[in-house]
Amino acid sequence: MQLKTIALATFTSLAALSASGAMAAVTLNLGHTLAPDSHYQATSERMAELAKQKSNGEITINVFPQSQLGGEVKMIQAARSGVQDMLITAQAPLTNTIKEYSLFDIPYLFDSFEQGNKVMSGPVGQTFLDMLPQYKLVGLGFLSLMERNVFSAGPINSKADMEGKKLRVMQSPGYVETYRALGSLPTPMAYGDVYLSLQQGVVDGGDTSPDQFVMDKFIEVSKYYNLTKVHYLPALLIISKAKWDKLSPEHQKIIQESATEALAHGRDYYKKSYADSIEQMKAAGVTVVETDLSTLKEASAPVVEALLKDIPNGQALYDEVQKAKEQ
Repeated sequence: MQLKTIALATFTSLAALSASGAMAAVTLNLGHTLAPDSHYQATSERMAELAKQKSNGEITINVFPQSQLGGEVKMIQAARSGVQDMLITAQAPLTNTIKEYSLFDIPYLFDSFEQGNKVMSGPVGQTFLDMLPQYKLVGLGFLSLMERNVFSAGPINSKADMEGKKLRVMQSPGYVETYRALGSLPTPMAYGDVYLSLQQGVVDGGDTSPDQFVMDKFIEVSKYYNLTKVHYLPALLIISKAKWDKLSPEHQKIIQESATEALAHGRDYYKKSYADSIEQMKAAGVTVVETDLSTLKEASAPVVEALLKDIPNGQALYDEVQKAKEQ
């Protein structure tokens, strides 16, 4: 009788622990496309560390950089179908699925990445995160916006220097139309082919953020990095809704808290990386040009109105951003 009582008590205790989620181990795989010294990786590693710590070892997050789980489009689709757990993606690959995200393809939407980060950390960012669940994704927050500038064989001091330049830019309509309005020739090309094409003179340049310019070795084949500041590219930390819905409320809370702290760390990391990359360029003999932005803004202004017409609720979303910038 006594043994039965002990056994029943043990079973009841284990059942209670299991019901509370205290014994449930969770393993999540998080993929991204950037290098191990990127702010994507810094954010991912910090999140993994915090989640393990806050859950007393119950939550393990394995990080796979450099497209080990596929490119961004492939990872987004895998997360939507529940095959992949988590990912970090830039905003651009989401625009085919969520048309409203095309808002960030508008030129000169923000004045700096610091301003953009402040806006996206508030109600504007939440508006865009709230769009994700209907597409079977859950947004845990935004990383730092990435300032995209033009690197080239010659200096770009103003719009006049853009005329006729063959530039590889992201193949989203907002980028292509903007660079056409600036007088350049947007040239479709896989990102992996840009280095050799620059070396061979097939293209005159392209657009990317300072850290990517250094990490992807463009510093070796392009002697001018022009602070054109045309676009600020957001990136998001996303978890599959199928995976999210299977987590206990306690684990959801831990993952969201860990993500929020890790994203703040990642934004600080990007800010430092930005400054360090500019210094590395200069040390390597690359000329960093302070481009006259007024000429570029004036030339690209007509594109804004045209792009907004093709974005669902575009004008209202644009106005929301402008209002948030003033606060």
